[in-house]
Formats: sequence, C-alpha cells, structure tokens
Amino acid sequence: MKTGSMSEGAATAPIVALLDAGAAHSNAEVVRARAFAEPLLAAEQLDTGENALAHADGVAAILHAVGAAQELQAAAYLVYAGDFLNKPEEVVAKAFGDSYASLVTHTRRLVQLQRAARDAKVQTDRRADIRAEQTERVRKMLLAFSRDLRVVMLRLASRLQTLRWYAASKQPCPRELADESQAVFAPLANRLGIWQIKWELEDLAFRFREPDSYKALAKALHETRVEREQRIEAARAALQADLYAQGIAAEVQGRPKHLYSIHKKMQGKALALDRVFDLRALRVIVASVADCYAALARLHEVCTPVPGEFDDYIAKPKPNGYQSLHTVVLGADGRAMEVQIRTREMHDHAEHGVAAHWAYKEAGARGYAGVSAAGEFEEQVARARKAVLNQLLAWERDTAQGDGGTGDDGFSDRIYVFTPQATIVELAAGATPVDFAYAVHTDLGHRCRGARIDGQMLPLNTPLQSGQTVEIVAAKEGGPSLDWLNPELGYLQSQRSRAKVRAWFNAQQQAATVAKGRELVEKLLQREGKTALKLDELASRLGFKGADALFEVVGKDEYSLRNIELLLRPPEPVADEDELLAQRHTRSASSVGTGGRGGVLVVGIDSLLTTLSRCCRPAPPDAIQGFVTRGKGVAIHRSDCSNLAEMKRRSPERVIAVAWGGGESVGKGAPVYPVDVLVEAGDRQGLLRDVLEIFAKEKMNVVAVNTQSLKPGAVKPKAGGGDTAWMSFTLELSDATKLAKVLRELCAISGVRSARRK
Repeated sequence: MKTGSMSEGAATAPIVALLDAGAAHSNAEVVRARAFAEPLLAAEQLDTGENALAHADGVAAILHAVGAAQELQAAAYLVYAGDFLNKPEEVVAKAFGDSYASLVTHTRRLVQLQRAARDAKVQTDRRADIRAEQTERVRKMLLAFSRDLRVVMLRLASRLQTLRWYAASKQPCPRELADESQAVFAPLANRLGIWQIKWELEDLAFRFREPDSYKALAKALHETRVEREQRIEAARAALQADLYAQGIAAEVQGRPKHLYSIHKKMQGKALALDRVFDLRALRVIVASVADCYAALARLHEVCTPVPGEFDDYIAKPKPNGYQSLHTVVLGADGRAMEVQIRTREMHDHAEHGVAAHWAYKEAGARGYAGVSAAGEFEEQVARARKAVLNQLLAWERDTAQGDGGTGDDGFSDRIYVFTPQATIVELAAGATPVDFAYAVHTDLGHRCRGARIDGQMLPLNTPLQSGQTVEIVAAKEGGPSLDWLNPELGYLQSQRSRAKVRAWFNAQQQAATVAKGRELVEKLLQREGKTALKLDELASRLGFKGADALFEVVGKDEYSLRNIELLLRPPEPVADEDELLAQRHTRSASSVGTGGRGGVLVVGIDSLLTTLSRCCRPAPPDAIQGFVTRGKGVAIHRSDCSNLAEMKRRSPERVIAVAWGGGESVGKGAPVYPVDVLVEAGDRQGLLRDVLEIFAKEKMNVVAVNTQSLKPGAVKPKAGGGDTAWMSFTLELSDATKLAKVLRELCAISGVRSARRK
C-alpha cells in the first residue's frame, strides 16, 4: 500500500549513505568527528533500541539535507560520543575546540531536561489546561535554554531520526514520545521555518498516534507524496511560463499538502476528502495589485474555475490583515488545485506579520473555524515575532567554528527551572530562589529559609539559570525578612514577589494597629461600665462594617474615643421622652415666670405652665406662638410650624402671644433646648462617624440618634444612586443661631445630600 509520505523511504537511505563517511562527505571535520565517535558508538544502543552510531549518521544526514553547516553535522557525532566519555567537555575541547565542547555540554543537558519534563507530564494531573500550559513552557524552554541555537537544530534532527527509526524498524513508538513530537518539536520546527523537518515530524507523529486514520487517509489519496510533488511541479512550471508569456512577472511556488495537514483540515472543517481542494496548491507572487487580478484573469482563461471557490481577500482583507486572492481551478489532469495570488508585500505580511501561517494553524481545529480572540491571537503573534528566526540556516553557514552563537534566542528575558518533581517554572531572567519559591506558592515564599540548586546549598540571592533544579528549604512557620526588600542585596527580582513580601509586612502592621485599637476601646468600655456591649454591635452603631475596622482607625489615632463616649452616654431613660422634655421645660418656663432668666413668657400672664412642642422643637431666637391646650398649659410652637397652622385654622381663639425670656444666661448654667436635625446622604461606611465628629467639634450634645437606610427603589432616587441613609439627631442648644454653621459643615461631608433643621 502506498502511504503518501516519504518518511519510510527516507528512513534508511541516509543511514546507508553515511556508513562510508569518506564517500558521503568531503568535509574533513565531519570525517574526523565520525572517526572519533565510531569506536565509542558502534556497539552501543540508545534507550530506544537504535544503534548509537546509526542514529548519529541519521542526524548528520538530516542536517545535511536541510543545509546546515558542516560543523553542525560534525557536532552530531560528538554529542552522542559525549555520553560515553568520562569527561566529555574536556576531551572534546582538547580534540575539536571549545565551540564543540560547549555544543556537547548544552545539548546533553537539554536532552536530560526534556526527559525530566516528559516524565513529569506523565505523572502530572491530566487536565487539558495543565497539559497545554506545560507543553507551551517546554516549547519556549527549547529556545530559551541555550544561547546557541545549534542545540535546537540538533534536537530537532535527533527527534526526526528517532521517529524514522521507529517507522523503518516497525517498532511501536511510545505514545508520550509521539505526543511530544506533535505538540513540541513540530511547532518548533515550524516557528524556525524548517518546513521539511516540520511536515515529516507531523506525518510520523500522526502515523504513530492515530495509525488507523493515517492508513485510511494514505490509501484514499491513491498516490505517494513523491507523485503529488511531481504533479504540482509540472503545474507550477506550466503556470509560471504562461504568465511570463503574458508579460506578468511572477514567482510561482508549489506546495502539496502532507498527510497530517490534510487530516487536520478535514477534522477542523468537517470536510470529506473530495472537498479538500488544496491537496495541491500553487502560490503566485507578483509585483502589484493590478498584476494579482491580471494573473487571476489569465488563470481562469486557461483553467476551469470551481464554482463557489473564489475569495477576494485583497478587496476585503481578513480581520487579521491577511490579503490574497484565493481560487480553486481544475488542472490539466482534471484534478482540483488551489491557487493563491498575492503581492510580495502581502506575502511577507502573511508569513511574518499578524497573519503568520503558524499563528492560526497552531490554534488547532478552531483556527480553521475562525480566528481566536484578539488578545490571545496578538499574544501568539508577539511570541512568533520573537521566535521565528528565518535566517537560522544562513546564520549557521556564516558562523565561524569558534563563534558560539548570536546570543539572541528570542526569549532571553525568561528562564525555565525545575521543581524537584520536574515541573517547569517560568521566571524572569535574573530571578533568585526566593522568586522561585513565591512563584510556586506564596506561603512557600514566606517560609523560605534556604535553597538547594542542583543539589548544592547556595545563598538565597543567587541568580538562577535555565535548566537548574531548585529545592526550597522552608520553616514550618514564619515570614519573610525585611532584607529581601533591599534592592542592593538582590534577594528579589520579580515585582510580584516584592508585592507579596510587602503585603505580608502590611498585614503584620495592620494586626498590631488593630490590637492597639482594641485595647483602647476595651479600656473605655471598662471605664463606662459597658463591658457587656458586643463590639461588632458598637462598631455597627458607629458606622463601621466590623469591630476590626473600628479598632484600626482608633489604633491609628484617626478616630476619637470621644465619639464612642457620646454614643455610650444617652439621656437617663424614662417611660416617655415627651414627658421628660415637657417636665424639663415646664421647670424652665416656671422659673421664668417667677423672675428667672431665659425660658418662655406668656404675654400678660405670669407663672403659666408652658411646654415646648416636640413637633417643631422651638429654640431661641425662633419666632414663636403659644397654643392653649387642655390640661397641659400652653404649647409653644415655632410660628412657621405646620401643626400650629392647622390648629389656628380650627381654633384661632386659643392662639396667644408668647416671647422668649428677657435675658439668657451664659456658661454652664444656660438653659438648653432640644432641636431636631435631619441629614440625607448616600449610605457608606463611616458616615455616622463623620457626622458625630462634626457635632463633637462644635461641642453640641447629642441626646438622640435615629438612622435608617433605604434601597434606591424605596424612596425617590437622588443623584448618584445607591442606598439612601436618613439620619435624625436631637441636639441640645442654647441658641438656634449656632445651628447654621453646623448645617453648612454637615453638607460638606462626602456623600451628604442635605442637612436641615426639622
């Protein structure tokens, strides 16, 4: 059965060709490296079961096929030879130079980290989001681990050779290895622009992960990949020649789709194979937009267009800015073929801009159904611009043997270290063990007391490097050190870690402040004999959400204990407050009638019983009138009292003239009068406290308080919305003129809508 993939045919040929190194390569370094490695590798097997020398031969062949430098091909042998040397770095450095020694060290270290990460993924929680996050970190680690990108090239070629060996030997490939190849190595090759390695990794991983689907699709295609490539090349050459004949300078590229790409498109769009029109595809790149439409017109002249399969993304670009003409035509052999036509600028944008090919293909099936959310898409593209190094192969060829690399891997601002359980932790470059501890868990960071880095105890301000394993030594309890916040000591590099340390110390300070405030409040309650009062209830009456909120402002000296005293010292309780006030002011009026100072005088009558009406609370110097009651003497009302107006309408004969006493004593002995004040405000925490502070500052005694909070729908809504607080206060004043200043100050309080006398 023909498979549609060249992986089996290509699996053994490079190995055979490389068995004679002198015939396969003329480069002396490759020959010398193989001769050095052969006695070490010839009789050894890798953990997959493949012969070590044959594997190195295959890796070198793959690197040669993609155009890698001869030095990198030679390094393939030295890397595997290093596994069988006592001191590989020293031996390789002496025989081949420091550049090769560095490459051997970094590559062997990366192999160890990959194995640890793969083992950790097998053991970790199988939730999809955790697996996806871990996979992405492994991807980035492959680029971030070493400054020498040749390490990554070697790992890609090695993984491809391993999959080729499993295919050629008919051995079952471990599922975790196939999964990692699909999720990590193929996307990495894609990001680096190494398309040949990418498609073969995808096809082989697809073959091992879904063997039934792979075989069914290969059989349905009825042709090998080689045959499809020949057909597409013939179509490409014919179209390019025809366009040149029409005076259209065009570069025509051919791209037959490999099996996994076809399978993914069928799954993503729920298409049958006969509806996948880009099994064979051409891309036409021209100089101008006018040439795009000219090429399209010529293409539709010489080929039959498939109805309903034309999209003009030049006139109407995709949301991500992608522009191109897409059409499907029937070729000379009668088979459908997709053709994309675009300018060079459009092509560069599609390959490297926000419409980069990998950005929507790596999104999985949903990428075919529609572009993902803008924020996630932009983040992917931002990472792509850092990671896609299209000049990698040219850089390899131009790099001298002694040059270890460019030093820019696209992720130089991040490092990737391991927990003892081999879980990858991503940190900012320069991070310390303390940053690591806080990244794992906040509590672990607080209790961090030491760290083992790769098994060695080192100071907590030691900068970490990618690939290290970090184990935190933690106390059972305790908190961070203030020294960690000193930037000169270098314990913390992460702003997030610093914020967590500051939050811990702020919490400790707050606890001390609350304890101080609690002590002050409890001592006051003891002096007042109110120890039975519930603290939360007291705080609520003062306008606080809870006792700790009250203790905190008291502990900070931001709230006077005098406010609590005012609340705890109400008037002596009596059965009827009206009766109490009537008795108090009856005594005042009587003393006036007998020559005392202050009080109310009834014109022309001495010693007549008078009472101050509770409905309007008159106080000097209010204009007042008297109303003769039955059994309670003369009730004194303010002249503008609505109740008095109604009584005058009914019994005008009972209204008499009254006046305030001729003189008013001052100081401690001055008579006082109850006055009601109404405050309307938007309800908030601390409102009552702020109002009481105004009364305390003006030395006004509050004898009664009544508050009520209503939802917006319960009363007529006011500007600003929210709950409305209605508060009524009864004050004792000797002169009502003093009230005007207090009302102005009340209106200045945040949230107060109105303050008036009742």
